[in-house]
Amino acid sequence: MRILLYNPDNGVTRNFMPHLWMFLLQALTPLEHEVVLIDGNAQPMDEAQIAQFVRDQNIGLVGIGAMTRMVARAYRMADAIRATGVPVVMGGPHVTEEADEALGRDGGPRHADAVALGEADETWPQIVEDAVRGELKEIYAPVDAMGKERKPALNHYPTIPWDKLDLDQFNLIPKLMHPLLKGFREGWGSFRIVPVESGRGCPYGCEFCTVTGFFGDSIRFRTNESVVNELLLLKARARKEGGQIAVFFIDDNFAINIKRTKSLLRDIIAANAQVFWVAQISANLLRDEELVDLIAASGGKWVFIGMESVDPANLKDVNKGFNKPEEYAAVLERLAKRNVYAITSFILGMDNDTPGVAERTLQQVRTWPPGLPIFGLLTPLPATPLYKRLEAAGRLTRPRHWLDFVPFTMAHTPLKMTIEEAHAELNYGWANSYSPEALAQAVSALDDQHVGDRFNIFLARLCFRGIYFPMMGKSSWLRVVLENRRTILRLLKEGVFRWARPRNSASQDSLSAAT
Repeated sequence: MRILLYNPDNGVTRNFMPHLWMFLLQALTPLEHEVVLIDGNAQPMDEAQIAQFVRDQNIGLVGIGAMTRMVARAYRMADAIRATGVPVVMGGPHVTEEADEALGRDGGPRHADAVALGEADETWPQIVEDAVRGELKEIYAPVDAMGKERKPALNHYPTIPWDKLDLDQFNLIPKLMHPLLKGFREGWGSFRIVPVESGRGCPYGCEFCTVTGFFGDSIRFRTNESVVNELLLLKARARKEGGQIAVFFIDDNFAINIKRTKSLLRDIIAANAQVFWVAQISANLLRDEELVDLIAASGGKWVFIGMESVDPANLKDVNKGFNKPEEYAAVLERLAKRNVYAITSFILGMDNDTPGVAERTLQQVRTWPPGLPIFGLLTPLPATPLYKRLEAAGRLTRPRHWLDFVPFTMAHTPLKMTIEEAHAELNYGWANSYSPEALAQAVSALDDQHVGDRFNIFLARLCFRGIYFPMMGKSSWLRVVLENRRTILRLLKEGVFRWARPRNSASQDSLSAAT
C-alpha cells in the first residue's frame, strides 16, 4: 500500500523547517509499504490538487497531522481526500483534544475516518495494518491492559534514515541561487533545518500551553548515543552533497534536566558531531555558566526563550513565575559573549497588559544584545487551563476560533484593554522590531563581531519578519530588499573586502618572494 503523510501549510508563512512527525511515522511504517511525504509549507497544494495527487499516485491511506492554527486547513484537505474514497487518519494535539470534532460527533461534518490520540509511536503500525484489511477503528489510543494512557519510552528510538530520504522540498536555498552560491563559496548548494528530538514532556504546566497535556509532565529521553548518531548521519549527508544542515531540537525544554543535557552536549563534542543547532530553553536554566559554555562548544547558535512578558504579575497569572524578568538581560549577555543569540518570544493581551505594553517591552529589548524578538497574542487553545478559565468567566469571543482561523486575532476579551488595542500593540511590536531602521541597528550593535555574525543576524531578522508581515511572493521580497538596501550593501562591501584581503595578501607574499 502507498501511504501519504501530509502536513498542511500554516496559513501565515512558509515554515523554515519540516515537521518531525512525518519522518518518525515513516520510520515506524512496516517495510512492505511505501510512504510519501508532503509538507504543505514546502509544496503548496489546494484541495483539488491533493485529491488529484492521491488518485494519480494510487494512495491507499492518508495521515494528516495538524496544530490548532492549521486544523481548519487540515479539515478541508481531509474532506477533499475522503471524497476520492481514500481513508484519512488524523492526529496531533488538537485532534487529541477535539476527537469528536474530527469525527463529526459534535454535530458538525465528519473530516476523518479515524483519529490517533496522543503520541502515535505505538498505534501507527496497528493503524496501517487495520487500513490494509479495510477495518479501521474510529479511535486509536496508546493504553495499557488496564486502559490507562501509556507514554512511549524513547530509549529504543527508531532510526530515521536521513541519508536516504528525499529532502529536496526542504532546501531553503532557491534553485536560482544554487549556481551563484556554489561558485561563491563551497558547501552552500543546499541548506536545510532538520527537526530532531532528544526528549519529550515538560513539568512546568504553563496555563496557555498544550505540551504538558499532550506529552505529559514526566520527562522521557533518548539515549545520548542515539542522538549523537543522528547528528553524525546528518552531518555526513551535508558533507556528501556539498550543503549545509542545521538542527532544531524540538524538545519542549531542551535543558529541563541540566545534568543530562550537559552529558549529551559533552558526547556531541567528543564525537565531533557538532552541527549548528537551535533549541528551546527556559531563561531560568541558562543561569548555569557551564551549560552555556557547552551550548556554544557543541554548535548551539540560537536559543528560543519563551519570555512571554516583562511583567512579573503576568507571568504569575499564567503559572510561569519561574521566569524572572530582572534576569533576562544577564541571560542574554551570557549567551552573546559566546556568540549564541536568542529568539525572545512575548505574549501580548495578557490580563495585566495595558495600552503601551509593546513599547514598554521594547524598551527592555533595546538594552539587550541583538536577537530575534517575536510577538503573539494570548490564545486559548482547546483543553488548556487558560481555555477553561476564560470559558468559565464568559470571556471567549470566538469559542471555536480555530474553525475560522484568522492569524494574529484575539479570541477572547483582555481584562485591561480592548481587543482592538491588543491588535494595535501587536502591530507596534512587530513594526518597531523589523523596520529597516531596527534591522540596521541590530547589525550595527555587532560592529565588533565578524561580518558573518552580522549577516547571520540580518538574514535571520529578514526571515522572521515574514512571520507577521506577508513575504510569500517575489515582489514582497524585492520590496524588503530595496527597503534594506543600505544595510545589505554595507554587509556585502565588507564581506567582499574580507574575502579579497587574504588573496591580496597572498599575491603580495608571492611578489616579495619573487623579488
